Amino acid sequence: MNQQTLKNTYSFEGRGLHTGKPVRAKLCPAPADTGVVFVRTDLGGARVPALASNVRSTRRSTQLAVGRAKVGTVEHVLSALTGLGVDNAIVELDNVEMPILDGSARLYAEAIAADGLLDQGVPRKWIELKKEIIVRNEKKGAWIKVTPAGEPGIELTIDFPSPVLGKQTVNMAMGDSYVKSIAPCRTFCFLHEIMPQLMLGLIKGGDVNNAIVIVDKPVSRCRMRRMARILKKDVPEVLKPGFLAEGGLRFADECARHKLLDLIGDIRLCGGMPGFRIEAYKAGHTLNTAAAREILKNL
Repeated sequence: MNQQTLKNTYSFEGRGLHTGKPVRAKLCPAPADTGVVFVRTDLGGARVPALASNVRSTRRSTQLAVGRAKVGTVEHVLSALTGLGVDNAIVELDNVEMPILDGSARLYAEAIAADGLLDQGVPRKWIELKKEIIVRNEKKGAWIKVTPAGEPGIELTIDFPSPVLGKQTVNMAMGDSYVKSIAPCRTFCFLHEIMPQLMLGLIKGGDVNNAIVIVDKPVSRCRMRRMARILKKDVPEVLKPGFLAEGGLRFADECARHKLLDLIGDIRLCGGMPGFRIEAYKAGHTLNTAAAREILKNL
């Protein structure tokens, strides 16, 4: 199979999930063997290659940096490019964080898929392994196992101590439709996490139009009035346990599918198209990017 790039340039506008700052982004074609490179147009064209060695932070998203040039929340666009088979692309943006859009990779994926990709006539360089790699977070009981395989594939399990979310397992194999089954799945958080994250200076651009909020237990009228102002949406005076999301859930297991979306994007930081199998349990950005670093070391 040959390397592929975008047929056209695609523009997106929005605000960063964590910074809340407005940003304009463009996905552009790139020559063969470029990989994916972020370019800060507001910093004179500073370039930040999408590599695990450039990971600066994994607090609630993945941030890359080279020198003073930072690019935050890169996982969704990297997931879309990888899920659709884009080997080479330039991602331009004029601020510090990619736009959150609707909280998923749907808009990126649908725009690219509508035009198809450009065959570049150069053989694809699959990222392949000779031995199994396992990374763990013993404290959380989380792990990712990466194994050599003839066909790439992913199996991911989330397991939250929540009566609403709990345990879910999802799979994706070669030939599965990323655009239909993974790209539309939105980021999520628990209601009790919102205030602590705001105190840390995070999710300034978050609301129920770009995230699923999980409510574990009934919430009082007084607290809901305060949360309504934060979420920028009218909510019931007394909120029952369940999911608070614009239009409801897109899939019964949307949260697990979004974690798989994130994993695809973070693993792309190994430097190319994954040519291996991944199994993950309770994975997150820190563990995902640790796995990408280990893959780079073992190439």
